[in-house]
Parts: sequence; structure tokens; C-alpha cells
Amino acid sequence: MNPASDYCQRWSKGTHSWRHRSEGGFDPRLYDVVPLAEKTARAFVVDEHYAASFPAARFSIGLLTRDDRYPINGAIVDGMALAGVATFSTPMSSRVLTSVFPTLAPYEESVELGRFVLTDTPANAESWFLARAFRLAHERGIRGVVSFADPMPRHRRVTEALEDGTLAERVEEVASGHCGTIYQSVGARALGRSTARTLHYDPRRGVVLSERTLSKIRCGESGSEAAEKHLVSLGAPVRHAGQDVKVWLREALDAIGIVRRRHPGNFRYAFALGSAAARRRLPIVGDVTPYPKASTDRLPALIF
Repeated sequence: MNPASDYCQRWSKGTHSWRHRSEGGFDPRLYDVVPLAEKTARAFVVDEHYAASFPAARFSIGLLTRDDRYPINGAIVDGMALAGVATFSTPMSSRVLTSVFPTLAPYEESVELGRFVLTDTPANAESWFLARAFRLAHERGIRGVVSFADPMPRHRRVTEALEDGTLAERVEEVASGHCGTIYQSVGARALGRSTARTLHYDPRRGVVLSERTLSKIRCGESGSEAAEKHLVSLGAPVRHAGQDVKVWLREALDAIGIVRRRHPGNFRYAFALGSAAARRRLPIVGDVTPYPKASTDRLPALIF
């Protein structure tokens, strides 16, 4: 296996930064890990994570701190600042879980780690947080967790006013693309890539529209109205009464400037939870692969 990176990724308002493990400074006495209300977790994740979206959550765990050396998001829970969120979610298809943990009941005993995001905190905080989030997940009956790392860098176009009053456009990196370094550092099992897919990518904002959102609109599922409003907020026209939803969706994606690009699949990781004996006994399906490396396995950025 390739060694994990010495750098720790942090987020602030959708933009990433790095801390080196050699910086140290993490004092566990200043931190706590607790279950979070979905409303609190959603607001934090949407505000801080580059995807600016929240998955279909089973539950979320928060990292709280009394460490006042770092700027905070502003959310306060139990009198402490909220500095990180781990959201355990339900993927669109149960196959995402059963293909890895065939003996576990999907959504009840196995879930996806849909979001894991920390604001500016000392190096090594994430592995400490992740281990305790898994412990709380196990107390809820979770025995297996699947997670994915997206190696595609994200950029967005930013328009700025110059001193002479003219406008200039520049490309800003939102996310560098990641290979699951934090998962590697806690001993996750690497299981190759997820299924290749076509992305609906917004190059101006550097975000991907989730297939779940688009599916809700196409099929008129619960949440489709909110999904339509989200596209309208991005610049899509309002759907007229009686207009065919699939026709409107095509027009909406064109109006926003969405482009379709093939993606070879995210890196897939599996975590068995519980005691050492329980983890050894749990069947995990899939060929174990070497840990991917950021230096060789990231994808080229989509910049338009």
C-alpha cells in the first residue's frame, strides 16, 4: 500500500486549504463529538463543502471545539463551536452497499459516508474525529460503511472588478481532487473504483448536479419541487404549468450552462465497524487494490 499524504485538507466557504501533519497542535481535550440535528448538519455542509449540497442523511455527527485559535463557521452546539460534520447517508441504490457488504441490511446496518468536512482545525483532527464518528455510528447499529473519493479537481470562474472599473474573469480552484487520504490513514480497505458515469457539470460554479436531484425532477418524486427551485436559483427558467418536465429539464440544463462529461468513477473504500473480532468476521466483497495517490491518480480538471 502507498503511504498516506502528510497533508490534511480543510474547508472554508467551499474553498479548500491544507495543513501539514508536522504542524501538530491537536489537543483532544478541546474537542467533543456528538450527534447533530439534521438542520444544523445540513446548514454547515452546504455552507462549507465544495459540492454545496447535502445527501439523503440517515444521521450526522459533529465535531465541536473550545479551541479559539481558529476561525469558526459560526454555528454553536452545546455551547461549543461546530468545526466538522460527518454525514452517514443512504445512496440512491442499495446495491452501492450490498455489493460491498452482502450480509448486512442496507440502510440499517450499512450506510455511506456521504460527507466528511472540517473547517480550519489543527492537523490530525480528522482521523480523531472520524474514529469517534464511526464509534457513534456503531452504537446506532451500523456495522459497515462505504465511502468514495472523487479524484476530479473542480474550478469555478470568478468575475472581479479591477481598480480601473473594468471587469476581469479568473479561474479559481475549488477542490484539488482527492484520493481518500484520510480513509487510507485510518486503514480503510480500497476496492477500486465505482461505476463510470456521465457528470452534469456546471463549469462556472465548479459543481456537479447530483443524479439524485435530476432523478427527482424526471420522475416527480418527493423533493422534486425543491430540486426545480434549486435549478431556477442557478439560472434556469421557471417551468410553465403543463410543460413536460423532461422537456423543461433539458432547457433548464442548457440555460444554466451544464456540460456533460464522462468520469471513470470515484475511488471506493470500505470500513468494517465494531470490535477487532467483529471486523475480521465481516464479509467484504471486492478485490483489494493499492491505495491511489494524488500525484498519479487525480483526473485533469474540467476548465471552460
